[in-house]
Amino acid sequence: MNRCEWASSNPLETKYHDDEWGVPVHDDRLLFEMLILEGAQAGLSWVTILKKRAGYLEAFDQFDIQKIATYSDKKIAQLLENPNIVRNKLKVNATVVNAKCVLEIQQEYGSFDAYIWSFVNGKPIQNQWQQLSDVPSKTDVSDKMSKSLKKKGFKFIGSTTCYAFMQAVGMVNDHVVSCFRYSEIS
Repeated sequence: MNRCEWASSNPLETKYHDDEWGVPVHDDRLLFEMLILEGAQAGLSWVTILKKRAGYLEAFDQFDIQKIATYSDKKIAQLLENPNIVRNKLKVNATVVNAKCVLEIQQEYGSFDAYIWSFVNGKPIQNQWQQLSDVPSKTDVSDKMSKSLKKKGFKFIGSTTCYAFMQAVGMVNDHVVSCFRYSEIS
């Protein structure tokens, strides 16, 4: 069975690739979770984040956006002591800030889903990459998304993070064409 080259080095990556990566997501909670995890990954490997994903779910109340938006300084201090997440103060603070921003977007657009998917006109971009080295780390669309999110107050949301998020939540199909998931997701 052929799969994307990056997904074969660790069983967690293989499972994530085979079950989740590139599948279109329209649930605000899961979109928020993936946005936060992609931001947490900055400077680290994705497998590090996958290993800590269960810890993130527990520490951040299953990514309940409303709860996270109300986290106190005391709660943030507790999170910074939690070895089950990436204990980076800027990233933890960004999670709280970003939750507040998502709530504002939900009020303005009706859902985070409606806003975030507007960058691809509501449907996934179907790429046709032959090999992993063809896949970009960012695009004009991720540049626009990053700029818009930053303008709305989001943190840890550069263009590369936005593109990884787009890949994760199926806004783009970046499975290489020889991967068995490519046609399943197309």
